[in-house]
Amino acid sequence: MSPFERKFGKYAIRNLSFVLVACYAVGYLIEMIDRGGMLIQYLTLDPYAILHGQIWRLVTWVLIPPPTGNIFFLLIMMYFYCSIGTTLERTWGTYRYNVYLFSGMLFTIAGSFLLMGYQYLLHGDSFAIAGAAEYFRYVSFFFSTYYINMSIFLAFAATFPDVQVLLMFIIPIKVKWLGVIYGIMLIFDFFQTGVEGRFAIAASLLNFVVFFITSRNMMHLNPKQIHRRQEFKRDVRRNTGITKHKCAICGRTEVDSPELQFRFCSKCDGNYEYCEEHLYTHTHVKRS
Repeated sequence: MSPFERKFGKYAIRNLSFVLVACYAVGYLIEMIDRGGMLIQYLTLDPYAILHGQIWRLVTWVLIPPPTGNIFFLLIMMYFYCSIGTTLERTWGTYRYNVYLFSGMLFTIAGSFLLMGYQYLLHGDSFAIAGAAEYFRYVSFFFSTYYINMSIFLAFAATFPDVQVLLMFIIPIKVKWLGVIYGIMLIFDFFQTGVEGRFAIAASLLNFVVFFITSRNMMHLNPKQIHRRQEFKRDVRRNTGITKHKCAICGRTEVDSPELQFRFCSKCDGNYEYCEEHLYTHTHVKRS
């Protein structure tokens, strides 16, 4: 566990995939109601509008769902991303999965502002006079959750390459080959699209690049191997009797309950550590 995870892990959002899909559901509902698209235009990631006071766009762009054909494919898409996202969260841990998704979103926001800086650098101040507001209202739709979803799928394909899925509900295919196909499609889109699309693709998938570089030693492990490695570590700790954390009240350790969070109490005299259930309910130890 990294120092950042020990410090900020308690703030990680569990079942983040369900939260993301719930945002998509709200977005689709808005699209159904807002036939003219006037409301959706006020939710997109528009850096020009953000700098002119519409700061809610830093968050509301997540509500804009990826394009889909009909309600059937919409439900399939939502179920699919909930499934693979939940699997990744269970394998990586809630904290790391949160970092992966939120870093993708932050990179996307940064990419939109970098695009604006690039256009101003290229065209000068005349760009603002010539219609920057209209330009960014149009290109804001490039910076959507489509590539965020793509990064989730690519991470799943890299983590579980030998898992089989049914292509078109009929053809069994290993997910790594689908990942290769999607990768080729992304490369093709990158060189075929304009500068706006290139900024959006590069920014949205930067989190996957970081993940790929930092997790190459885990790429070859399938879910059974990962589970076996975790069981082995628990058995070693159990047999040696060495644990990192132990609650001073109930005596539970991270071996007994791996999901528990442990914290030291700053108000107790001495180094007393408690599990999350007893951290705020115990009687403080005073030497006097």
